[in-house]
Amino acid sequence: MVILALAALAAGILIGAGDLGNGLTEWIASNTDWILGVLMFSVGISVGLQEGISAKLRQYHVRILIIPFGTIAASVLGGVICAAITGYPVNQSVSITSGLGWYSLSGAMLSELGGAELGSIAFLSNLLREIFSFFIIPFAALKLNDFACIASAGATSEDTTLPMMIKYTNGEAVVLSVLNGILCSAAVPVLISLFYQIPF
Repeated sequence: MVILALAALAAGILIGAGDLGNGLTEWIASNTDWILGVLMFSVGISVGLQEGISAKLRQYHVRILIIPFGTIAASVLGGVICAAITGYPVNQSVSITSGLGWYSLSGAMLSELGGAELGSIAFLSNLLREIFSFFIIPFAALKLNDFACIASAGATSEDTTLPMMIKYTNGEAVVLSVLNGILCSAAVPVLISLFYQIPF
């Protein structure tokens, strides 16, 4: 998945830099909202296919919100810290970290909201979060706890980093990982839009 994402990024840069796909790039730029809608629809299907999710929601009640809320709060705080270091506007920096590792959606949304540069930064930073999670999860499982593994993965804990969770954590953590990924994925478009519009 990571190799596919990097290959798609490289192909996009080549096409954009060489004006190799003017018709294609114009069509994509003019239909961004539809493409994002299809992406969200696909995520909804993925969530609906998860077996036993409703039963686990009833079992854990409000406790399932602790990990995603903690993940979101830490990501937002990270955005504030990065804004102080880089000099970027706080609202843009926090919008980028609100992608929670979902690089395809955050890149597209912030390209639409703030231009290609901001979208590229969002794409790369959230892609790097996913890549680093593959290295962090084994270490966190060994030195910290299973919940730290889930938090580092963010929105990817239900899909691309889930095999790592299965390998290095227990069954309960895997279920919580899926639930965390679902809740974080649902929050990403709301958080990006909300934080980008806040003038701070």
